[in-house]
Amino acid sequence: MANKSLVPEAKEALNRFKMEAASEVGVSLKQGYNGDLTSKQAGSIGGQMVKKLIENAENQMKTR
Repeated sequence: MANKSLVPEAKEALNRFKMEAASEVGVSLKQGYNGDLTSKQAGSIGGQMVKKLIENAENQMKTR
């Protein structure tokens, strides 16, 4: 299966979201390849992204 975006326009927004999450947990990301990150660093970025997505969903449910 190809690693292809269903919504190509969302790629830049997802990248900004990832950079913001990385900044919040104190991990420096560079444009392009970041294969030199440790598993702990990569996991902390992903975890922060999930945390923010859950917070956003909870806030949307409160406003309905």
